[in-house]
Order: sequence, then structure tokens, then C-alpha cells
Amino acid sequence: MREAELAGSLVGTTKRGIGPCYASKVTRNGIRVSDLRHMDTFPEKLDILLHDAASRFKGFEYSKSVLQTEVEHYKRFSERIEPYIADTVHLMHDAFSSGKKILVEGGQATMLDVDFGTYPFVTSSNPSAGGICTGLGIAPRHIGDMIGVAKAYTTRVGSGPYPTELLDEAGENLRSAGHEYGTTTGRPRRCGWLDMVALKYSCQINGFSALNLTKLDVLSGLSRIRLGVAYKGPDGNLLKSFPADLDILQNVEVIYEDLPGWQADISSVRRYQDLPSAACLYVERIESLLGIPIDYIGVGPGRDALIVK
Repeated sequence: MREAELAGSLVGTTKRGIGPCYASKVTRNGIRVSDLRHMDTFPEKLDILLHDAASRFKGFEYSKSVLQTEVEHYKRFSERIEPYIADTVHLMHDAFSSGKKILVEGGQATMLDVDFGTYPFVTSSNPSAGGICTGLGIAPRHIGDMIGVAKAYTTRVGSGPYPTELLDEAGENLRSAGHEYGTTTGRPRRCGWLDMVALKYSCQINGFSALNLTKLDVLSGLSRIRLGVAYKGPDGNLLKSFPADLDILQNVEVIYEDLPGWQADISSVRRYQDLPSAACLYVERIESLLGIPIDYIGVGPGRDALIVK
């Protein structure tokens, strides 16, 4: 309903209710997982939330029968979920105290971070490294190495400025070769050359100790590969960093470096020294521009299609 109100200015959400959930959290009338343990008071909390939605959206018809139906749904959810409800702060710190290893995987991407991404074309949370602390209750001093995951080219789902986007056959070829379709919605991803300005910005925010460069194999067969190494602003001057101002971002001129491509199929390569020299040049140029090592290189969709550099 919110997306419909925006008409021609759609944010490009998945329409799965993530935004409204976070909005309820911030306005402090949201329902928490622990509320499923208290079905005696749950209907009252859900009633408040649904009344608020009904007053906000004219197309939402709310009645007591709707409430009763939803409560019955949540009762069934509660029976399935309750065994897994826990005090997660205690759970995490108990794991630390026991010497257990904890692997935290961040979904989505830094450029969709509600604070540091291309706002308002973002998600509703912090998928950057800061979300580890705020989302799990893990203290910063407990965080060890952080490995950034970046494709060998840039993709985006949804709306928003995208300086290195390829709107021609080259972009279509990347989408086809990389099977670039949204995991949740199935929407075609927008594809383009690797944006080093955005990637360096992401590395600065997250403090990555190394990168995992994925889908290098998708670039095989190209005679030329481009890297977007800098932005020139509307005034003609080079920008020092990724701009927060979208009016500037959507009007930047990207400065590219052209590197030679390679023709060989690299999907079966498992040692860095066995990659084509042009592929190594591409990887090492990215390292040089970022000042961060690329320790892992993905060359295919399989779990074993990985080069440890």
C-alpha cells in the first residue's frame, strides 16, 4: 500500500512487509517474537497494530473477525516457533564463554543499509558490519576478522541511482551469464561494471580485513573489462568519496580504467597461478585500488569452485 502511494517514485521493495515491520519497531507498537509466548495478551497487542494500519491505509478493511482469524494463525505459528525462542544475548555470550566459533553472515549489501546506503532506495535495517552489534548484541571487541563478499561486477535489484549500470547488450550478457535474478522476488538484477568507488566506501564502513571476490568466471569471454575507478561530479571536479546526496550520485560521470579480458573458461581452476594472466591482472588491480587483499576468488556456483589465493 505504501508503494502504491508513492506512484512514480517507487522505492523498489520486495513487498514482503519488512519495511512496515521496522516502522512498527521504531514507533514502538510492534509485536516481538517473545509475545508469541503470551497468547492471553497477544490479541490486544495485535488489535492495536491492526487498528493503526486501518487508520493509515484506506484500502485495509479491519474488523474483529479479521483479528480472530489472525490470532488463530499466530497460535499455530507459536506452537511451531516457541521451542526456538531464546534470550539471544545470553545465547551469544554463552557461546563466547564456551569458546565456540560464531560465523555471522550479512544478507543484502552495504549499499542497501538504511543509514549508509543509497537512501531511500535501501532496506530497513543495517546489513553492514554495525548490524552485528545491534542485531545480535555482540560487543565490538568480540568481532574478529570480517571478510567482505563482492562480485567481480556490480549488481542491484530495485530502484535507485546506479552509476556503472550497463543498459545495453553487455548488461544483458552479464545478467544471463551470472543468472542475476532476485532471490526473493525473481526480478532481473541490474548489472554493470565493478564500481570501485562504491566498493571502497563499503570497505571503509565495514573494516574488511580481506575480500571474497565472487563470480570472476562470469567475465570470461570478454575482450575488455572496465573498472569504474572514480566519479566526476556535476561541477566537473573529482569526488573524494561516494556521495550521500543522490542528486549528485545520479549525475556523476564515471571514470573508467580498461583492462584486457580473457577467453578461457576458468570454472575448473583451483589455483591462483593457473588463472589467465589477464584475470590475475584484474584481481590485483582491484586489490591495489582498495588496499585490501583478495583472499578468496569464486569461479563458479559450486561450493568447491573457490580459489584460496
